[in-house]
Amino acid sequence: MSDSEQFNSGDFENQEQDELYEHHRIIVDKGQSLLRIDKFLMNRLEHTSRNRIQQACDAGNILVNGKEIKSSYKVKPGDQIQVVLPEPVREIELIPQNLPINIVFEDHDLVILDKAAGMVVHPAYGNYTGTLMNALVYHFSNLPASEHNLNRPGLIHRIDKNTSGLLVIAKTEKAMTKLAKEFFDRTIERKYLALVWGDFKEDEGTITGNVGRNLKDRKVMDVFPEGDHGKHAVTHYKVIERFGYLTLVECKLETGRTHQIRVHMKYINHPLFNDESYGGNRILKGTTFSKYKQFVENCFEIMPRQALHAKTLGFVHPVNGKKMFFESPLPEDFSTVLEKWRNYIRHKKED
Repeated sequence: MSDSEQFNSGDFENQEQDELYEHHRIIVDKGQSLLRIDKFLMNRLEHTSRNRIQQACDAGNILVNGKEIKSSYKVKPGDQIQVVLPEPVREIELIPQNLPINIVFEDHDLVILDKAAGMVVHPAYGNYTGTLMNALVYHFSNLPASEHNLNRPGLIHRIDKNTSGLLVIAKTEKAMTKLAKEFFDRTIERKYLALVWGDFKEDEGTITGNVGRNLKDRKVMDVFPEGDHGKHAVTHYKVIERFGYLTLVECKLETGRTHQIRVHMKYINHPLFNDESYGGNRILKGTTFSKYKQFVENCFEIMPRQALHAKTLGFVHPVNGKKMFFESPLPEDFSTVLEKWRNYIRHKKED
């Protein structure tokens, strides 16, 4: 991305990304007087606004001398300023593709999608096609021309490739800015269903622990309870259904960190069922009988992904102020596995 390109506030609010990539690097001149960084960058980055710069600061996407700063920070001569965003600098523009997507609601300002498991949300190096963003660029190209419409989808948040469920996408500048603020202010209501290994002593609880990249393997996240690394993260959970060896829980996000539910559940020794990255893709609870082993492996085949579904999404409409609420039914693979476990436990009790 060149200095002539604007950066998108949807790129840095509530980001759930695998890495941060440098898009701009500025060395402050020796003769520069003290000036707030939001004002400084407004004069250095074209086609952006002070509001966007402030949001980027709040989300930790603007670094000075390698450290996150507030928008009130005053730049000094010699400061090294970096703008880092969740996706790499685009080598090519997003390619519009007519891919199947499930739109559950759309109006002038936003789109609500029910993403299928297996679909990547945003392109990355070597993978610029077949993503949700490619599908949205195609869909958005059919929008009526207007100076208020975004020329690319306003991605406010994300869910992992192998997680299914609801996403909100902004269609206008105003909607993107207001929705981004809702996420930052934590007024968005999001609940997930997760099938996890093990049984819980309590019916509900809260997991608190900074989430950050694993210090040895940057492909996965880790929990840092002392707060030396990572970002503050809070997950509330409630037991929905017990299967003895597994438990179906509802998770309510207070924050939205990369892999938050997956890594928080592993942290309390309840990794998600069939979550390869966090050790849930092997038998962790249950008997050693070959019949049980075959049953679990059959379930893995039915749902070859982590058992996580973004079930509900609630927010205030960014333009008309109405309360919006959406609920997604469990996809077939998830519901089939749950039914198989119900039958297994039922027959086990009868034996």
